[in-house]
Amino acid sequence: MKNVLEINQLSKNFGSLKAVDQVSFSVEKGNVYGLLGPNGSGKSTTLGMILNVINPSSGSWKWFGEEPKTSSLQKVGAIIESPKFYPYLSAQKNLEIVADIKHAPYEKVNEKLELVGLADRKNDKFQGFSLGMKQRLAIAAALLNDPEVLILDEPTNGLDPQGIIQIREIIKQIAANGTTIILASHLLDEVEKVCSHVVILNKGKMLYSGSVDEMNPSFGALELSSSNLDALENELKMMNYFSKVNRKDDKVFAILSEELPSEKLNQLLFDKGIVLNHLVKRRESLENQFFQLIQNSQS
Repeated sequence: MKNVLEINQLSKNFGSLKAVDQVSFSVEKGNVYGLLGPNGSGKSTTLGMILNVINPSSGSWKWFGEEPKTSSLQKVGAIIESPKFYPYLSAQKNLEIVADIKHAPYEKVNEKLELVGLADRKNDKFQGFSLGMKQRLAIAAALLNDPEVLILDEPTNGLDPQGIIQIREIIKQIAANGTTIILASHLLDEVEKVCSHVVILNKGKMLYSGSVDEMNPSFGALELSSSNLDALENELKMMNYFSKVNRKDDKVFAILSEELPSEKLNQLLFDKGIVLNHLVKRRESLENQFFQLIQNSQS
């Protein structure tokens, strides 16, 4: 896969504060990357630097294999601030103004309004739009010149559940059309549902970069039950296969620290006189993995 963005040891200091501390990662063409971290982790500052809005303290980056320059940024669409449009003009007229600035044909206006679900509101004034509609119009504006990369900074901030779902579906549709997306968010659920890759930041430092599927610090999580829960819990705690074992209600939950086929575990327990009546293996949630990484970075 071809890299559309390569970041190398990028740092930004604001006085004594290290907002971004030697961050390095690459973004492959055609994927959806989640830039994930708590508020103040350095996500927006990182985006500001690669968009030439914020000057870095050190480090470098390349767009499409080239040093940053205006021509390469013409292939990048971005929304890093609240949408700014003329409140008294219609959605269509506002997009036509953006099209003039981006030298995009007017035919793209209706095409992008259709994409973001605003075709039936194209003649309505921007000032009457809800927050979610304003955000969708901003996405349409960013896509007018068909950029190869779309950057979104907290695109669902302040939206109600319906608005969040609408933005999420639009992001999936844009990605399905081949556009590479970089999405900054502090919402784990948002990243897990739409992103193929994730970069995790905390206090300016990068804790992880790679595929969401390959992020597991464990080999999955097991949910088990037996007629003798005490014996089951104690036996699992004595095995070296698990990093954590705890009990809740009528189930025992165990996080694997190495590969263990279910049939092998079943046999091991059976040999100890423990018969399972319930065994389900799940991928450990992104939420558990995220908080484990944050805790490890602070210890």
